[in-house]
Amino acid sequence: MSTLPYSSALIIGAGPGISGSLTRRLRAEHIPVVIAARNVDKLSTLVDETGAIALPVDASDAGEMETLFAETEARIGAPEIVIYNASGRVRGPIAELDPAAVARAVAVSALGAFNAVQQAARRMIPAAKGAILLTGATAGVKGFALSAPFAMGKFALRGLAQSAARELAPKGIHVAHFVIDGGVRAEHRADPSDAPDSTLDPDAIAQTYLDVLRQHRSAWTWEMELRPWVEKF
Repeated sequence: MSTLPYSSALIIGAGPGISGSLTRRLRAEHIPVVIAARNVDKLSTLVDETGAIALPVDASDAGEMETLFAETEARIGAPEIVIYNASGRVRGPIAELDPAAVARAVAVSALGAFNAVQQAARRMIPAAKGAILLTGATAGVKGFALSAPFAMGKFALRGLAQSAARELAPKGIHVAHFVIDGGVRAEHRADPSDAPDSTLDPDAIAQTYLDVLRQHRSAWTWEMELRPWVEKF
């Protein structure tokens, strides 16, 4: 039996890192999970390991997002947990960036998140129950040089989360934004031997997400910052 107060989950922008850890943790709680990404082929190993259902989506397309939620509802019921992990990233000097590429990056990080929150809210409001978790980054509170499009998208994501939390919390829906302040550990990016735990362990991140999902409604948080112990504020 699950220790979480929710019975189904949809993870958008899924991959092997944070999303992979979240999928494994949620499946360990016996919660059915749909994982969605533009390229579902990269999710085959995670599907085989966890039994999650993989569905394709271009998060920035409102029609595709509507289809994703409808298909998810048909497969596992209306998702009571929706986690948005997708983001767009384009780097370069402002004077040289391609405006179309910038628009695409911001659309994935920000507009895609709005599409997800809107579809989730339409299902959660009648039920007066649900949780929407949005994965942010350092760039959502501090814009770095040569990374304007990423900062634009993540600042918008944080604003969406704050606004949605104020609107939806009184309706029984927990909205939380996570500032991932540091590099996330991966197979291709292990910690140096002389600097253990200098990146965020995706399993530890996932554990914090589940801790937030377990919060009592009398003490909900709308934002959580996570950083390695050696990361500077």
